[in-house]
Amino acid sequence: MIEAFAKRKHRIFSFNELRRVSQKKKTGGRSSKKEGAVSIDPVALMDKGKFRELGSNLVGTDPLDFPGYEEKLEAARTASGKEEAVTVGFGQLDKRLIAVAVLHKEFMMGSMSSAVGEKITRLTEAAARHHAPLLIISASGGARMQEGLFSLLQMAKTSAAIQRYKDKGGLYISYLMHPTTGGVSASFAMLGDIILAEPDALIGFAGPRVIEQTIGEKLPEGFQRSAFQVEHGFVDRIVKPEDLREELVTILKLHPITSFKWADLQENK
Repeated sequence: MIEAFAKRKHRIFSFNELRRVSQKKKTGGRSSKKEGAVSIDPVALMDKGKFRELGSNLVGTDPLDFPGYEEKLEAARTASGKEEAVTVGFGQLDKRLIAVAVLHKEFMMGSMSSAVGEKITRLTEAAARHHAPLLIISASGGARMQEGLFSLLQMAKTSAAIQRYKDKGGLYISYLMHPTTGGVSASFAMLGDIILAEPDALIGFAGPRVIEQTIGEKLPEGFQRSAFQVEHGFVDRIVKPEDLREELVTILKLHPITSFKWADLQENK
């Protein structure tokens, strides 16, 4: 699998200028670093924890020399125990290989940096090569303002990668958690073949307060919440985080099985 990742680029998830020594903290199941910051551990979704993370050494830099950004990154790493706002890799779910990306809102509100966009793009390309289903779990405030245009460009890059993946017949499942907003909602998060959402999740581009100030009108009750999005056709189904694994198993049973297995991933260390 790692050799397959390297077909298009010399080194996947390993740019020398972005390399760091990662001191990772292991957590199980759903984790709460602080009140309101609940995320899903991809390991907990897989069969007996069979998940192999890729790109842990690909992290954000400070391309614009934005004041205080490096300090914010270090503070986020210390507080969350993660190196970036996304974890990507391959796992085994119901005995099937699946590509998974999970955004962490405990890391700078799950904001999309250049590194986040790169990791999601490369994972999507690998999923396309091996005809594996793709699952992206989103919880984000949008593109990371400290990287300016560099972060905004990730919207186009990830969207293009997903379109190429779909052109090859790939199945993309998007799960939206609270909140999913900004550049993430305006790109890969809303491109799923099947879009699921956490109960009462805020889903949209701008927040309700900004919209009300812009249009000068009061918004309907529950506007932009997951139930509202289901009613208006933007989301297919509301699924509790604790029920996500069962829902994914049901969905995967309806689709063809990839010939690339977990054992193949292990053999290509």
